[in-house]
Amino acid sequence: MAFDVPILLCVFNRPELTARVFEAIARQKPKNLLVAADGPRENRPDDRSLTEQTRRIVERIDWDCVVQARFSASNLGCRQQVAQAITWGFGQFEQLIILEDDCVPHDSFFPYCRELLEQYAEQTNIMTISGNSYPSPCTNPYHYRFSKYPLIWGWASWRRAWKHYDLEMKSWSSVENQDRVLGQYTESSAEREYWQNIFTRQHAGEINTWDYSWTYASWLNDGLTILPERNLVSNIGFGNSATHTFDTQSPMANRSTYQVEIGRHPERIERDVEADRVIRRIVFEPEPIVARHRSIVTRLVDFTTRPRSITKLFQI
Repeated sequence: MAFDVPILLCVFNRPELTARVFEAIARQKPKNLLVAADGPRENRPDDRSLTEQTRRIVERIDWDCVVQARFSASNLGCRQQVAQAITWGFGQFEQLIILEDDCVPHDSFFPYCRELLEQYAEQTNIMTISGNSYPSPCTNPYHYRFSKYPLIWGWASWRRAWKHYDLEMKSWSSVENQDRVLGQYTESSAEREYWQNIFTRQHAGEINTWDYSWTYASWLNDGLTILPERNLVSNIGFGNSATHTFDTQSPMANRSTYQVEIGRHPERIERDVEADRVIRRIVFEPEPIVARHRSIVTRLVDFTTRPRSITKLFQI
């Protein structure tokens, strides 16, 4: 049977990775597939060929499917391209599953999203359904938990949530908004300083990404995210071709995925604070300087037995 939730696939210049994500989508045979592709960079001659190869992957569709494409002639960059693509997608559909070209989902990710999109369609404080999960004990019987973190390596949402999104974060200029958001969603002065810096830089356009603005939109609107009991999406894009994720040894890279089947749904919506603390340490907490120095030494020792590029060696 064809899968009835529209899927948006955002791609750029990595045809091999895109092909793996497309294979996962193809097994679901979605009725509606939207493909948004960024354009080649002017200073990278190889981009033109790579972007063309990437775009041709959707020609492999061999099932009954309505395909819509948004192919940019020029390079918009991660910040603008993905934000515009998602807005474009929600301009046509009330709900979407969103995948980028390096996020390979387990087959159970799709029914997981579909069920939760239906279950929480009218629950306005639920703004994101994520396919990501990080090591943390899940003691509830529902196979998912509620988090403050809108993790976006494979996710789903509704038009009613995305309407709050503002890439430029114009409301961040309000000190009242800053105090309310940071006061509600941070637990220490160090965590508050971390997000104060991130949001200020994102507001100023200094970070080439779109997702920090989504975190802010969620927090500003008292939003929560659903995370699965076990990981459903693997990011295979860590490496030199990535925009942000260069460290192939990161604990977030190439993580295994698992079958997740939702049983019953909880009667109360409560954030799992302890699980969020684990996510903070793995994903968002800056690595202590001592650990960074230890990492350098480890890589130097490893370099003597397993050579690698000098550029990669000193990516800290």
